[in-house]
Amino acid sequence: MSALLGLSLAKAQSSDSLKMGNKVTFSAYAELFYTYDFNEPGNHMRQNFLYSYNRHNEMNLNLGLVKANYQSENLRANVALMAGTYAQDNMAAEQNALRYVNEANIGIKISKNKNLWIDAGIMPSHIGWESAIGKDNINLTRSFAAENSPYFETGAKISYTSDNGKWFVSGLVLNGWQRIAKPEGNQSISFGHQVTYKPNDKITLNSSSFIGNDKAKEDKRMRYFHDLYGSFQLTDQFSAVLGFDIGAEQKSKGSEQYNIWYSPNVLMKYQFDNKWALAGRLEYYNDKNGVIISTETPNGFQTFGYSLNVDYAIFKNVVFRTEARGFTAKDAIFAKDDEFKKGNFFITTSLAAWF
Repeated sequence: MSALLGLSLAKAQSSDSLKMGNKVTFSAYAELFYTYDFNEPGNHMRQNFLYSYNRHNEMNLNLGLVKANYQSENLRANVALMAGTYAQDNMAAEQNALRYVNEANIGIKISKNKNLWIDAGIMPSHIGWESAIGKDNINLTRSFAAENSPYFETGAKISYTSDNGKWFVSGLVLNGWQRIAKPEGNQSISFGHQVTYKPNDKITLNSSSFIGNDKAKEDKRMRYFHDLYGSFQLTDQFSAVLGFDIGAEQKSKGSEQYNIWYSPNVLMKYQFDNKWALAGRLEYYNDKNGVIISTETPNGFQTFGYSLNVDYAIFKNVVFRTEARGFTAKDAIFAKDDEFKKGNFFITTSLAAWF
């Protein structure tokens, strides 16, 4: 938004045109995918708790993204539009005009001497070790934890980065749990924090939280969520991420009892050379009471996941990935033909390019 305004003003002021043009950058990302789910869903739609690569036996676009970024010493802005099955599934609760907005935010530096900013708008989530952009993640598909916590958020944040770059601290005021528009009847304000510590180039430690109510006033239930992870570059070739999410939500309005859910994760990657990489993930998601993933079965969603992917960089900006992934649940929750199974196995390939 700010970038477009700057370009408009530059047309009228030729002396500023060159300066403004140098501060605006454009980028694009596209990721095609094909998934074969051995449970063979007839309508090609896969699990309702997955929002990425969630089509069976068809070539499709997971995410197409175009972005404009403006950056100066005291002002920054991002506008990004998207399309694909990720946008279709993940933004289904939003108003029609907002479903293709990936980012729309403006930031202002409020200190002359320190890296202290206030940003507001639609922004990437401050929660989690994975993003919606596949190339930036260790694994081809997203974890249970990523798919069932916010990918984006709307609100305002104040953030500080230390002079040595080791500490990042922010506080946030939000519209809700992965919301652009609030749900009808909800007048609540949600809050969050993020603290990231990088003692050196090989270690990143992160703590993020969410506190708020994401339901209508008459059904108000406070939700408390914490995301903790560490990223480690153990050798020049081997890296790992250890993550743990835990959340609690009131069982009913005003209740002193809470439903708990949690998800531990281990992600590992081995980079053979500048072309080939091998990565895997072990994960578990326990949401017995169906706060986030409802199954309406006696044990709820208690599921192990495992995956192994092979990546090949065709060019510096093009990567082809193949992943085998499986789920094993405590209850029979995965539909196959006319019955339900405790297991689900599928293979996904993707081709991503960015410019």
